[in-house]
Amino acid sequence: MPAPLVIFDLDGTLVDTAPDLVASLNHAVMQAGLAPVTYNDLTHLVGHGARAMIERTFALRDVALSASDLDWQMKEFIDFYHGSMPGDSIPYPGVIDAMDRLSSAGLTLAICTNKLEMLAKSLIEGLGLTDRFVTITGGDTFSVRKPDAEHLLSTIRLAGGLPESAVMIGDSLNDILVARNASVRSIAVPFGYSDVPIETLEPDHIIRHFDELNPDLIERLLARH
Repeated sequence: MPAPLVIFDLDGTLVDTAPDLVASLNHAVMQAGLAPVTYNDLTHLVGHGARAMIERTFALRDVALSASDLDWQMKEFIDFYHGSMPGDSIPYPGVIDAMDRLSSAGLTLAICTNKLEMLAKSLIEGLGLTDRFVTITGGDTFSVRKPDAEHLLSTIRLAGGLPESAVMIGDSLNDILVARNASVRSIAVPFGYSDVPIETLEPDHIIRHFDELNPDLIERLLARH
C-alpha cells in the first residue's frame, strides 16, 4: 500500500488568497465599467476558477458578457494576478506546522484546485511551499475539474496514491462533492470561502483550526473504509 495521501484545496483552504483575488478581479472588471466586488462577494464567486469568477461578477452586476469580452477580461485578470504573486496571500494559521506533522509521519501531500495550474504553481512557489507537494493539479490540468471525480482521482494517480488511502481537505461544496464522487474521505474547514455553512455539506470531518490536523486524524478517517 502506498503512503496515505492528504490532498489540499488551495484558495480558502491552504492559503488565504482573498485580498489578491479581489484586487485582480476588480482590476479586470472595472476596466469594463463594472462596480468593484468586495470580500463579501467572494463566497459566491470563488471555487470554479478565474473564468467563472469573471462570468459570475458580470452576472452579479446584470451586465452581458460576450466571448471576446471574457477573453480580454481573463487576460487582464491573469496578468495582474500572476504579476503580483504572492501579493498579500498567506497560508492559514497552523497549516505549515500541520504539514510538517503529516510529512514527518510519512504521509504524502498534494494540491487539487480549480485554479489554473500555472497560477496555482506560481503562488505555491512564491510562498516557498513547492517542495512540500508531490503534485499540484489545477482546473485546466485535465479535461474535467472539481466536483468531477476524475479531477481528484487523476490527482491521486499522479501522486502515486490510492483513493482508499487518500483524504481531501477543502472549504467549499466542490471539495466535499469531489471527494464524495470519488469515494474519498473528506475534511472541511469553516474559515474559507463557502457560501453556505460547512456543516450543511456533510463532510466526513470538520476541523476548526489546522492545529487539529494530525496523522492520527487521517488514520482514523481512512480506517472507516
